[in-house]
Amino acid sequence: MSILVLIATLLAFALPVAYLVNGIVPDPYMDEIFHVPQAQRYCKRDFYTWDPMITTLPGLYLVSLVFESMVSWIPGMDLCTLNALRSINILLSLVCVCLFRSILLHLDPKVSERALLLKSVVLALYPLHWFFTFLYYTDVGSTAAVMAMYLACLKRSYWISATLSILAIMFRQTNAVWTVFGLCVGVIQFLQEAISSSKEEEAVDDTEKTPDKRYSESKFLRRRLHVCIGSHFYSGRHSDLQDAILNAWQRKWFAARQFSPFVLVILAFLAFVVYNGSIVVGAKDAHRASPHFAQPLYFALFTAGVLAPLQLSLNRFSSLRQVFRETPALACLSGAVTASIAIVAVHFFSLAHPYLIADNRHYTFYIWKDIIQTHWCVKYLLIPLYIFCWWSIIHSLLENLRDAGVRTPLLQKLWVVSFCGAVIAVLVPAPLVEFRYFTVPFYLVALHSFAKLQVSSWKFWFMAMEFLVVNALTMRLFLWKPFHWAHEPGTQRFIW
Repeated sequence: MSILVLIATLLAFALPVAYLVNGIVPDPYMDEIFHVPQAQRYCKRDFYTWDPMITTLPGLYLVSLVFESMVSWIPGMDLCTLNALRSINILLSLVCVCLFRSILLHLDPKVSERALLLKSVVLALYPLHWFFTFLYYTDVGSTAAVMAMYLACLKRSYWISATLSILAIMFRQTNAVWTVFGLCVGVIQFLQEAISSSKEEEAVDDTEKTPDKRYSESKFLRRRLHVCIGSHFYSGRHSDLQDAILNAWQRKWFAARQFSPFVLVILAFLAFVVYNGSIVVGAKDAHRASPHFAQPLYFALFTAGVLAPLQLSLNRFSSLRQVFRETPALACLSGAVTASIAIVAVHFFSLAHPYLIADNRHYTFYIWKDIIQTHWCVKYLLIPLYIFCWWSIIHSLLENLRDAGVRTPLLQKLWVVSFCGAVIAVLVPAPLVEFRYFTVPFYLVALHSFAKLQVSSWKFWFMAMEFLVVNALTMRLFLWKPFHWAHEPGTQRFIW
């Protein structure tokens, strides 16, 4: 019943907006001019004609075909019109909100149904996700597939998670990076279980050994660890790592069976990239990988800004001040190194893709032109804010990872390193600044941040109102503030 209430609540928000969008924008807009005809070819079972301007795999069209096949027996039902295809993303957004609910429930099993409902709906109203719910884009389906993959991973259903990662890659190829992240999360969970288990709870193959043989093997492994890691790292506060390695080694074949599907998916994707000659399917010249090292900095500022009550609070500044008080030398050294890296990234790798500076339909065009490019020093003045936002995001993840079952500080750090590595791997090669690319990592941060957030707090309601106001403003601009280009016919509209 609670899931039905959740779905009904989201539909109450979505259906009026969908009615307005379909009525005011009756023709395909922006990327829809590529996606809609391609989906309609699939509806006609034409799987061999491909638009060379489409960069993604046909996951969206295959899902649309499944929905079309499910209702094709109904007289007069055509699920391949523009409005019907757009409605598929509304259905996928319902899948997303149910996945948000399930992930939040996993992270906090004691949460009330009311809190689950409110948190899930607010997450579904996140402006980037909400806006593209009403257009035939790949974003909502991609988010749904990655969230399903992550949920299955949290539940230790690694074969299901790896299978869902294939669907995620079919929506957007960069989701292969989140497949690697899912593998890392699985391994971290496996190591956490190894740390928590006793010596008597070893792998089945090891239980048949005699105590003397088991002791001899354990002693040999300890000696090897002592040599490889070093006595200081091996002992004392790093005993958790010692226990994890010893127990994981004894269960290595079990781990291989658990995680082999991820490895197969990753290897298959790498083979595809080699065969295809690029990660994108079409328009390869316009989407070449580039060293866009400033992009992760934009992500941190954007994510922390959207989650400002959580990430830019006075408590965060107090925590940072406390770090400098407790370990001033280390904090100053870390800050200097981080600042140096950020300066290099901003100075040498702040890339302006031709699409960014030529297409005034996107908000990023105005942010780049009217903020970052107003003066040569602006991009450098933002560096301290970039650094603080990244520190705040990492700090919040470390605070909340215990709810995900990662209780060992060392493994919490490994989780954060895996997340940061995934963000870098997804964003750095992308030459174009697109807030849509931030959606998956944003949701990972937001879900863990929302897990213990009280729905009675002003922070929660501030973000709820923030999302509603931004959605209202952006949809108003999109629907009722059109403009025209002198060099191209048709109505243009503002879009994320």
